[in-house]
Amino acid sequence: MTTSSSERGVSLGMPELPAPDYPDDVRARLETDAREIIARYPDSRSALLPLLHLVQSEEGHVTRTGMQFCADVLGLTTAEVTAVATFYTMYRRKPSGDYQVGVCTNTLCAVMGGDAIFEALQEHLGVGNGETTDDGKVTLEHIECNAACDYAPVVMVNWEFFDNQTPASVRRLVDDLRAGRPVTPTRGAPLCTFKETARILAGFPDEREGATESGGSAGPASLVGLRLARGEAAPARVVHPREGGPHDGSRETAVHEPSPTEHLSSHDAPHDTSASDPSHPAGPVAEEGE
Repeated sequence: MTTSSSERGVSLGMPELPAPDYPDDVRARLETDAREIIARYPDSRSALLPLLHLVQSEEGHVTRTGMQFCADVLGLTTAEVTAVATFYTMYRRKPSGDYQVGVCTNTLCAVMGGDAIFEALQEHLGVGNGETTDDGKVTLEHIECNAACDYAPVVMVNWEFFDNQTPASVRRLVDDLRAGRPVTPTRGAPLCTFKETARILAGFPDEREGATESGGSAGPASLVGLRLARGEAAPARVVHPREGGPHDGSRETAVHEPSPTEHLSSHDAPHDTSASDPSHPAGPVAEEGE
């Protein structure tokens, strides 16, 4: 028999204050979704992370009601659920905006203009880090590196990429978001609200039109090295990191690629190895069967 979270708390000498419950129709719907999530895992408690995304998709942040729900369906204590919900920054603990606007201020993005972008948005929106505009549309926050350094400075909206940004372009971006005008990420899936994003992260199908066809692959700036290694002669094109931006007309520059007869830099040139140089100290590589 599964012990409820409240019973566990009492047995440990830690009485728990009851959390308000969801309305009956909402709880029934969430329980149906929760059963689908839990069935994916051999151990039910492994479903806690997607379940937290599920309850976040209901109210826009992880409430006490949501954590109590997770504890009930998984047979955990609310302390166990709270420990996880407070560890991961993707779980919001207070009401937040429809659009989470994150400015990368890690090293490369910062020196390329991320700090200036964040300061510009603070002034433009009248909010600080982790705060939400009065209309409930935008929450502004610092974010850590999102592995898009080739496109610095990078801004993310509900974890979709907006590359090569400037203070002017991000001011227009948040104005469009608040006004309900269409906004298209630089790459990846179409933009949706934070609640919709949370449901997708809970593991349910992405029902946005065009989402399954949209690619999140690397762009030209990330592929220049690969093209050089292959000896491809067609010039790659990258957006200038200081003057480009999807909202203010990007300036593109051609990247020089050496011809097959031109010597590459010592960084990119093929190095002699035991496979290509018989006099290499390691000796030639023996063929199979020798």
